[in-house]
Amino acid sequence: MPQIKKIKKIKRINHSNLLICGKKNNLSLHKYFKMQHWDILLSNQVNKKAFIETLLSGEAKGELAVFKNQKGILFSDIAIEKFIEKEYQYDTVEASPESHRQLRTFSSGERKKEFLKYCINQKPDFIIFDNPFDHLDQASRVVLAESLKDLTQDIAIIQIVNRVVDVLSFVPNKAQIKDNTFELHPLSQTVNHFKTLNTAAIPKAIEPHSFHESVLIKMENVSVSYDERKIVDNISWTIKQGEFWQLIGPNGSGKSTILSLITGDNPKGFGQNLHLFGRKKGTGESVWDIKKQIGIFTTSMTDLFQKSHTLEEMILSGFFDSIGLYIEPTTLQKQTVTQWLEVIEMSGLRKKRFIDLSIGQQRVALIVRAVLKHPPLLILDEPVEGLDDENVDLVIQLINTIKQETNVSILYVSHRIETGLAPTSVFELLPSSTGSIGKIKYHSELN
Repeated sequence: MPQIKKIKKIKRINHSNLLICGKKNNLSLHKYFKMQHWDILLSNQVNKKAFIETLLSGEAKGELAVFKNQKGILFSDIAIEKFIEKEYQYDTVEASPESHRQLRTFSSGERKKEFLKYCINQKPDFIIFDNPFDHLDQASRVVLAESLKDLTQDIAIIQIVNRVVDVLSFVPNKAQIKDNTFELHPLSQTVNHFKTLNTAAIPKAIEPHSFHESVLIKMENVSVSYDERKIVDNISWTIKQGEFWQLIGPNGSGKSTILSLITGDNPKGFGQNLHLFGRKKGTGESVWDIKKQIGIFTTSMTDLFQKSHTLEEMILSGFFDSIGLYIEPTTLQKQTVTQWLEVIEMSGLRKKRFIDLSIGQQRVALIVRAVLKHPPLLILDEPVEGLDDENVDLVIQLINTIKQETNVSILYVSHRIETGLAPTSVFELLPSSTGSIGKIKYHSELN
């Protein structure tokens, strides 16, 4: 069909010509539109929500103007959460009517699969995929990538990502957006090392910690079941002082369950051979006795600091384990935070509101807050999800700095194996019909 070839040649030149061609041959225009698949790399400085709205509302310009007057739908973690709330509120089953199950009853990977089917059934002209590979294990990533490749035969896709590694090879049009002009720039495929942190002067702990034993966490044949369904089966795992562990496992394998046992939040730990910081679970310890030994970062913590706290106040609140600063800090505490701000090269931002920082700066600050008192154990739960490559680099350098300059044990939870991050030990959860079993995939004993 020569008409299609003609359209291919002008697709980056003149959209008015394209529309003229389209009037002559609507079928050719339809096929051309289906070929308009895009991978767009966004910096964390870009207002992603506003950019997505320009696409869905038909206000896109330049090369993306082809999506004007077309029906679009958004596929994202936030869209899935809103859909779950809607089904729950109205007690309906919309995403997966054939299964008679609400979307919230599926695992993370299955939720994405079912919601994608729902999006396709709405018969859109294009689907926007906002970081679709976040929070997915490697096998699920492969399956989703194949689904997207198949989908391009019928529906135009726009994938918005923050990491170069998530760009799809089969998507023909690639670009990056660096600021809120939403101007498209050529995509650079190289990931550079962006900056080096000042690692020479990590502040010491103001007060020595009360826990001095070498074994922090010890599980022996620990099992957890819910509604007669076993989640983890006979898990045995020991975490010692100064170790750097990465916890991995497929979606739904029980990583969150393991973390809740370690933090003392899971009542299923009672009556089991579970020792937390020298005491067997259920021998009179309080949850506070456990939590004071742990610094923790989760992405959801960002939402806790949405008021007018400054960066300095937010980090200082870590001394008091409070959300907000309600106690006057000591001169020494202020000096310690000043030193930390120098380490992460954010001294000039000390009086800036936390909510006005970039997402990467917020992550780094929250990790500093978690490690401020040099707790025996630092838990980092997917700390780089949603970050662009520059901010991932910054967070990884901070984690490496903590490992090199302190005796804090680190438990890093993530599906990704990040370049430049080198855990000394890896614990893997392997699903089975009787619940996930645990396997030490790699372990380097400390000298």
